Amino acid sequence: MTDEVIAGVRQGVPSDEALERLAADSALGAVLAAGLRAVSAQPRLNEVALRQALESAGRQSLHQLQRYLNALGTIASAAPLLGLLGTVIGMIEIFASQAPSSVGGNPQQLAHGISVALYNTAFGLIIAIPALMFHRHFRNRVETFRLRLENEAERVLPHLLRLGQTLRPTP
Repeated sequence: MTDEVIAGVRQGVPSDEALERLAADSALGAVLAAGLRAVSAQPRLNEVALRQALESAGRQSLHQLQRYLNALGTIASAAPLLGLLGTVIGMIEIFASQAPSSVGGNPQQLAHGISVALYNTAFGLIIAIPALMFHRHFRNRVETFRLRLENEAERVLPHLLRLGQTLRPTP
């Protein structure tokens, strides 16, 4: 995609329609389109200001990519705790249901109640383990995208600066 943008920059500023398509294509496209828009809006834009425009678009794109990661991380963290809470409540009910007058109660009934209460912990772990794995996987992918965005923006920066120079009116 960056190679296409660099080739297109040699021909001048793409049309607004082409910029919209580029921005809608991907997170990288949105960053590159933001750089092109900044240069076309302000041909005298210096390198620092252009970097800021690219970084701002990059932060926006990363925010979009990360929008559900916190929820997934919360599920991964909270699921075992909720399972444990269910187990503790179940255990409290089991021991409370044992008749105080009968010493020891029915061991089979007690064992069955404990096994049922432990299902809560198991279900919490069944939810938490895949959620944690997916959270780490997607967090790693976002970090990979971030690195690619930075590298590609750095690669296109000199071409955008040259485009701005060609668009500047001669004094």
